[in-house]
Amino acid sequence: MKIKNSRMEALKMLISSMELGSQEEVLRALEKEGFKLTQATLSRDLKQLKVAKAASMNGKYVYVLPNDTMYKRVSTPRKAREMMQTSGFVSINFSGNMAVVKTRPGYASSIAYNIDNSDIPPIIGTIAGDDTIFMVLKQGVSHQEVIDGLSMIIPDIN
Repeated sequence: MKIKNSRMEALKMLISSMELGSQEEVLRALEKEGFKLTQATLSRDLKQLKVAKAASMNGKYVYVLPNDTMYKRVSTPRKAREMMQTSGFVSINFSGNMAVVKTRPGYASSIAYNIDNSDIPPIIGTIAGDDTIFMVLKQGVSHQEVIDGLSMIIPDIN
C-alpha cells in the first residue's frame, strides 16, 4: 500500500506540474520517477484521483486534477520525488480567530484532514479546497500557539 500511496502522490505532482496529454506521456513521466506500471493500473489510478482532461492555455487537452480549474502549473517543474520530500505547506496568514494556510495544489485536503484528526486545542476546525485551508481558531489563542500545534503536522511551518 505504501508503494501505491507514493505512486499516487507522484502522479498528482506530475499532473499539477506538467502538461501531460496522453496516458503514454504519463506512464513515461512516472517511469522517470521510478514507477513502472501498466496502462490498466494507470487508468485505475487516474479514475481514483478523479483526473479529467481539459484544454490548457495553448488549446492542448491535458490531464488536470479536480478543483484545479486554473491549471496551476509551475514554471520550473522539479522531480516528483523531490517535491514529495516536503509537506506541501506554502504559507499561513492570520486574521482575528481565523487563519488561511496555502499549500501546493492537491495538498490542502490531506493536510486539513490531519489537522482535524490531531486534536490541536487552539484549532476548532478546517475547511479545505485544492490548495487552501481555512481554519477557525479558538477565541484568545495566540498565533504562536497555533503554529506550535501545527508543527506536529507541518514540520516546515516554523
